[in-house]
Amino acid sequence: MGRGLRYVVGAALGLVLAGGLAAQSQPQTQPQQTPPTQAQVQQPQTAQTPERLVITPSQPGTEAEVIDRIIAREHQEVATLRHFNPVVETYVQDMKPDAQLGSVPQRDHYYLGVAELSKGVVDRSMLPRDDSGWKHKLNPIKDVGDLLGNSYVPSGFLQMIFVDPVYFDRQHYRFDYVRNEFLGSVKCLVFDVTPLPKSGNGRFQGRVWVENQDYSIVRFNGVFVPVARTFGWNLHFDSWRTNVTPNLWVPSYIYSAESDLKDFPFGHVRYRSQTRLWGFDLKLGNKETEFSDLQIEAAKPIQDQADASKDVSPVMAEREWQREGEDNVIERLQRNGLLAPPGPVDKVLCTVVNNLEVTNNLDIEPEIRCRVLLTSTLEAFTIGHTIVVSRGLLDVLPDEPSLAAILAHELGAVVTGSQLPDAYSFNDTTMVATADTMKRMSFRNTQGDEEIAAKKAVELLKNSPYKNQLGTAGLFLKQVAAEQKQLPSLISANLGNRVFMASQLVQAAPALQPMKVDQIAALPLGSRIVLDSWDDTVDLVKTKPVQLLSAREKMPFEVTPFMPYLTRYQNSSDATAAAPTKPDLAKQNPQTPQNPQ
Repeated sequence: MGRGLRYVVGAALGLVLAGGLAAQSQPQTQPQQTPPTQAQVQQPQTAQTPERLVITPSQPGTEAEVIDRIIAREHQEVATLRHFNPVVETYVQDMKPDAQLGSVPQRDHYYLGVAELSKGVVDRSMLPRDDSGWKHKLNPIKDVGDLLGNSYVPSGFLQMIFVDPVYFDRQHYRFDYVRNEFLGSVKCLVFDVTPLPKSGNGRFQGRVWVENQDYSIVRFNGVFVPVARTFGWNLHFDSWRTNVTPNLWVPSYIYSAESDLKDFPFGHVRYRSQTRLWGFDLKLGNKETEFSDLQIEAAKPIQDQADASKDVSPVMAEREWQREGEDNVIERLQRNGLLAPPGPVDKVLCTVVNNLEVTNNLDIEPEIRCRVLLTSTLEAFTIGHTIVVSRGLLDVLPDEPSLAAILAHELGAVVTGSQLPDAYSFNDTTMVATADTMKRMSFRNTQGDEEIAAKKAVELLKNSPYKNQLGTAGLFLKQVAAEQKQLPSLISANLGNRVFMASQLVQAAPALQPMKVDQIAALPLGSRIVLDSWDDTVDLVKTKPVQLLSAREKMPFEVTPFMPYLTRYQNSSDATAAAPTKPDLAKQNPQTPQNPQ
């Protein structure tokens, strides 16, 4: 891209990274604006009068028929899900009491795998290390691996995508209607579900929310009983499904927590976990559309194009060879559910990179691209001239200058000569299965290369629009260093590099003050990015600023509950016309980056 056509612009066009307190609102997807329910608009009743299910002409004729529809729809849902093999990620934080902050993480656990639902509840690990074996029973928490903490089983969290895949019927459960309630824009019927006596172990006990058109269960909250088992525990959970295609609600989010499971042999169980599922429709995305639109052109235009071609210099040949390898890797990572398709978040990242390039008089060819890794671990790396930043890292960054510091480090790696191995330009090298991707690919730099990139990053930042706003970037690095011992699984890298501790930024930052409410060094997980479980697209969350009441609500790097704003699937052709497409960010008029508020 020519230097004369590029200007500095504000990345806050879509990314609300410039507000410390404003950024601390913590939705996991879209903002929750629940329409008033019957319980909210009525005055408290003096008598304990249960609500009655209101039957409309479009619904079954009786409450019993409604329950039968719910049961039949859930069994259909289970059968449909058996055809999918989504990616499943579970991140667990063991918590401990804290006199000032209530509870804080003391250690963590990370699991990433492929859910082979056709084989039952099978979680095939994608991580280079695999603890599979006879101990991996269908139980979230198994026998204690050591005296210092709990050991978890990822398949136990995966089973929380089903209410009861086999015995969900009237012979095993009692259904009690509670009320109508909106989840997002979806009107739901709410039922309490209780196992009948002698119905067997492993039955679900809790509450279900059922959308009122096809009677699909869209949320269920409770526990499998009995809680205590011979080799571990059943744990409480809150499971959410999203409507991704007509008549299909897929499991997308599971929050699980225990505040104090007592009588555990080596102490009490206190933990919080998030499980995300995505990649239900793992395809090449727009590649299929391009193929369907393929047209055979006449011979003359092709001949004209050939006549216009020119010889390629050795330097350009090397660049094109590298770009081919880069494209091979990116296509495979996207196909295997680890990389988001191109989207609006990439444009925001490219805006910040553009600011760094323009103010440092850099004209890089091939041009720098940015993509989002879909995992929660805090990592960033380069694939040739493509900068990759993980969803988890984007989630926890407090503002735009902190993002600029991360991107400057990766840009520094490109400028100082980071290259892909030749092997990736041979197509067979990237032909790997989803479960083997992280075992066969690595983009980790050496410590020496990271130090060189960090030095160059500081030079780039000193000439950038962010040069007077880097205190929060150093403060973020200090928070990372402070949590490294407690959260090694999160503050790590599986494909690339963990966050580099740039000493110059750390030394220039103010002191870390955990009890200071208005000092936001890092955000909770899920603060920035919303992930579509069906097609792996990512977007920025849209949320209103929230004023923090205490230091406890800062929760840097912490797990919090999911509260997605549910909507029904809407075909893009039927949707309201989108806003006009914005011109290429690099060619917009100069704008001053917004300062943190």
